[in-house]
Amino acid sequence: MKLEAKALQTRRIVLGVTGGIAAYKSAILVRRLKDYGFDVRVVMSHGAQAFITPLTFQALSGYPVHTELLDAEAESGMGHIELARWADLLLIAPASCDSIAKCANGLADDLLSTIYLASKAPVWVAPAMNQQMWAAKSTQRNLTTLVEDGVHIVMPEAGEQACGDVGLGRLAEPEQIAAAVNDFFAQAERDISEKFGLLAGKNVVITAGPTRELIDPVRYISNHSTGKMGFAIAEACYAAGAKVTLISGPVSLNTPNGVQRIQIQTAQEMLEASLQLVEACDVFIATAAVADYRVAHVAEHKIKKAGDELTVSLIKNPDIVATIAQQQQRPFMVGFAAETQNIEEYAKAKLKAKKLDMIACNDVSRSDIGFASDENAMTVFFAEQYHLPQRILEKAAKKDIAMQLVDSIAKALAGS
Repeated sequence: MKLEAKALQTRRIVLGVTGGIAAYKSAILVRRLKDYGFDVRVVMSHGAQAFITPLTFQALSGYPVHTELLDAEAESGMGHIELARWADLLLIAPASCDSIAKCANGLADDLLSTIYLASKAPVWVAPAMNQQMWAAKSTQRNLTTLVEDGVHIVMPEAGEQACGDVGLGRLAEPEQIAAAVNDFFAQAERDISEKFGLLAGKNVVITAGPTRELIDPVRYISNHSTGKMGFAIAEACYAAGAKVTLISGPVSLNTPNGVQRIQIQTAQEMLEASLQLVEACDVFIATAAVADYRVAHVAEHKIKKAGDELTVSLIKNPDIVATIAQQQQRPFMVGFAAETQNIEEYAKAKLKAKKLDMIACNDVSRSDIGFASDENAMTVFFAEQYHLPQRILEKAAKKDIAMQLVDSIAKALAGS
C-alpha cells in the first residue's frame, strides 16, 4: 500500500517494544506509522531499554514513553488502564519469547502485559527472536494460544541473525508492518462505508487524465491534464462506499486502493471502455480532459522532417460525456468544465447542452490551481430538477475538493 493511502480517520496505536536487538527497528516503525497518519504511544519493557532509549521514542512519537506499571506520575496522567482504553490497536513489535509467553498465559507483572489484558482493542504481535527459540515447542504452543485468542501474528522473516545463526526469527520490516496495519484499518473503514457511506452500494465510473491522439508512431496531440483531480475523486468515492472503476489516460499516478483501473490512450478507447461499463453504472463522473480532435490519418511510420511546414488534417473526437448521457439506461451524470473566461456562463451552457445532472467548473487561467497543482477551487451547478443552489468550493487540496464533490453528488442523489 502506498503512503498516500492513509487511514481515513486518525487511529490510535499503542506500540509495545520488548527486549531484543530488533528493538532498533521499532524506532523506524514509529516513523512509518506516523507517515500513515496514526497517533502512536510507546510502551517499553525493561529489556527493551537495554537496547534503545525511551528518549528516542519520545522524539519520534511526540509523547512521553511509558515504562513502569506502578508509576505515580504516569498514573496521574495517562495511566495503564487509561492507555489500554485509549488504544484502537495494540501492536507489540518486537515481541520477545518472554512477552509472548506472558500474553499467552495471562501474566501481568509489567506494564505491557497488563495493558494486553486490560485492552479490548485488536492485538497484533510481531515476534523477533533466535531461530531456535522460535522453533521451540513451548513458543509454538504459546503462539497457537494467541491465535486462538484472536491475536494477529505478523510472521518473522528468515535470514542471518545478530547472534550469527541463520533461520526464521527476524522481525518483519517496519514498512511491511506499518502497511499491514494501515490495510487493516482501511478495510475496517471500508466495511463501514459499504453499509453506511454516502455512496454505499453505488457503482461509479470515472474518466481521468488526458487522451493522446497519435500523429505517427512517435508523436501525438495531448494536453496538460495530470489526472490528479480524477484520481482524488476515485479515492473519495471508494471511501464513501462505492465500487469504483477508473478509466485513465496516460498519467504518472498510482491507482487508488480498492479502485479498478482501465488504462487507455485515445478518446475512442475511452469512449469504448465507458460504453462497456455504463449499463451497470449508477454515477458517471467525467473528469478526463479529452482531446477535441484526432488526426484523420495516422502515419504508419515516423514522419520525416521536410520543408518548413507540415499540414495535418484533424477530425472531431466523439463527445464521451454527451454520448453516455444519451444512453437508454442513463446514470447520474457529472461533468467538468475547465475554462479560462466566462466560467459560470460556459458551465451552465454545458450542463444543459450535454444533459448533465451536475457540473463542476474551475478557472484554469489561475496559476495557483488547475492541471499540475495539488489544489483546486470549483463552483458546482446542478440541473434544475434537483432544486439545489450552486455550491462554491473554496481553494483547498484536491482530496478535500473531491470529498466535497462526493457530498454534492450524494445530496443530489438523495433528492432525485
